[in-house]
Amino acid sequence: MNSLETRPLAPAFGVEVLGIDLNEVTGDHLFPAIRAHFEEHTALLFRGQSMTPETHMRLATLFGPVEDRTADERKPGEAMAIPEVSNVRADGTTSGEMDLHTLNLKANFLWHSDSTFLPVPALVNILTARIVTTEGGATELASTRAAWAEMPAALKARVAGRGIWHRYSHSRRQISEELAALPMFNKWPDQHWKPVWANPVNGREALYIASHAFRIDGYGEAESQRLIDELIAFCTAPQFVYAHAWQVGDVLLWDQRAVLHRGTPWPYDQPRKLASICAGVRESDGLSAMRPDPQEA
Repeated sequence: MNSLETRPLAPAFGVEVLGIDLNEVTGDHLFPAIRAHFEEHTALLFRGQSMTPETHMRLATLFGPVEDRTADERKPGEAMAIPEVSNVRADGTTSGEMDLHTLNLKANFLWHSDSTFLPVPALVNILTARIVTTEGGATELASTRAAWAEMPAALKARVAGRGIWHRYSHSRRQISEELAALPMFNKWPDQHWKPVWANPVNGREALYIASHAFRIDGYGEAESQRLIDELIAFCTAPQFVYAHAWQVGDVLLWDQRAVLHRGTPWPYDQPRKLASICAGVRESDGLSAMRPDPQEA
């Protein structure tokens, strides 16, 4: 891990990695040190990169199986396109503020971890900036590891040992009922995860929660939502947050087991394009340990 030069991103977590070209990363070269910093610091920033799409995909596969939410929508043999977080249409214009596409982008302004609603959730999101705006459009990260370590015992006790249910359409419903009804947000059954993810490498615990969370075992949905909101509010207090103002070529990646994130608004007439690949957790990342006993449901 000491082979990389770094400097802190925020007091609670994260480092900027200096002086490397991600296009040169392989499983044997640089990646072992990157992965060690990932486990220790949970968020890594690489500035000034010219990361090709091939590098982007290769780096993701080094972390785990690439997440592909649209495999069922493509023709046989059609390759996966790298997902984009963007308001730019195919013709180069930008989507209107109240278009469903833009509303979906606004749902990303809710604090979340990616893919908690999937049978295999995400380990990492590798996000890079292609087009940035003159103002706004930051990505904020919040350390649920640092927050869990400082959370009052009484608040921890209200969720400890209780499974949490996650549903994709739940986060979209907070923005628009029409958005939540779209088929793409209703593909997967509700997922049930333990509330605390212990990192198998170092044993450090993090609250595992998201805007997709809608019910906590032992509580009704209204009471669950109040508690979910309280837990997220604690985890996203300023001392646990890093806000990243994008420059073209920045690459930001983070541990979805221990970090919440959200986007922030920008002028919607300005184009913005980030490319994003998520890789899923493996058994070695603690997947099985996060599944509650069915009797606990």
